Amino acid sequence: MLRLNTHREGWPVGLLFSGQSQTAAVEHAQACATLLAIDEVNAAGGINGVPLVPRQVDIGPQPDDYRLAAEKLCDEQDVRVLFGTHMSNSRKAVLPLMESRQALLFYPTLYEGFEFSQNCIYTGAAPNQNSVQLARHMLREPGSRVFFIGNNYVFAHESNRIMRDLIEQGEGSVVGEDYLPFHAPDADLADVMARVDDLRPDFIYSTVVGSDTIRLHEAFARTRARAEGALITSLATNEADLSQMSADLSEGFLAAAPWFATLKNPESLAFLQGMRARFGPQVPVTSGAEAAYFQVHLFAVAAREAAEATLEAVLDRLGTACFDAPEGRVKLDAVTHHTWLWPRIGRVSSDNEFEVIEEEKNPVKPEPYMVQHSFGDVMTDNA
Repeated sequence: MLRLNTHREGWPVGLLFSGQSQTAAVEHAQACATLLAIDEVNAAGGINGVPLVPRQVDIGPQPDDYRLAAEKLCDEQDVRVLFGTHMSNSRKAVLPLMESRQALLFYPTLYEGFEFSQNCIYTGAAPNQNSVQLARHMLREPGSRVFFIGNNYVFAHESNRIMRDLIEQGEGSVVGEDYLPFHAPDADLADVMARVDDLRPDFIYSTVVGSDTIRLHEAFARTRARAEGALITSLATNEADLSQMSADLSEGFLAAAPWFATLKNPESLAFLQGMRARFGPQVPVTSGAEAAYFQVHLFAVAAREAAEATLEAVLDRLGTACFDAPEGRVKLDAVTHHTWLWPRIGRVSSDNEFEVIEEEKNPVKPEPYMVQHSFGDVMTDNA
């Protein structure tokens, strides 16, 4: 049996979020949401009377920094349950350590799919829970023409590969594809926007992340394509990015996510109230933060029901655990270790906030390998 290292005085759990990374603003919100959920779990009696004890160490900006942090948490602080990482390169850096230490990582961020680890629970959206819905929306534009712009790392390349398949399947076209290094020079952004103006796409599909997102919107705002009605769409841009932009840069922008901060159901409102009361109104709350929040509660439900504090017992109970999350009731798919989620499309209003313009009526089963997904009115089988 693989013990998860509980102690009489508390169950140590690790947080893997960096304040120095490309996506530090989003990761800060995810860390806050994790701590809020831990507080709520402990206020409800912890795990059968044992409180969760959060452990954190400083994490630098590079993927290997996350691995080193996870190693310290596991080897020096006796942690075997960890919540976090954000970008795919940091998750991939950490997973081999999770597997070697027989620890369990809860990963709260949308990603490119096509992955499974026995030691990872994926609570962010898989491609069939956001890429499919965003592509379907773009393809309502007759002859939809899309230009891909991304940062040069694994998520951008893989997400663009999936999106290209979907766009071409729907008889749209990808008219251009460019990748930029993180913190790309202004001249590189200007060169990409010159191509955009030459090709006149209907949409920019952005896999640019973090602080580079604001610079992308600033550069796009100066183009003729923007003046003629072209729009930026993304899976990764969120409320943290909007907080750093004015409405003249963001209005009309489209995103796909399971949750937006404008949702008014009771669980969503309570989550927002809890975040603001605990951390202040200045913390932008994102879909990644919502996943970071509910995954702690899912873990707590499973751990309370497990016969013992072992990896096998907790994983077994996670397969049946449910939680009324801010987006709606969520549950784990035990086969894939991914989560049933509620896809939505948000459009940025003149108030610089997301207005939900489309949403699924029921949670969508995760298909991380895109074996079968609903596209339009038909089921597409890619087995």
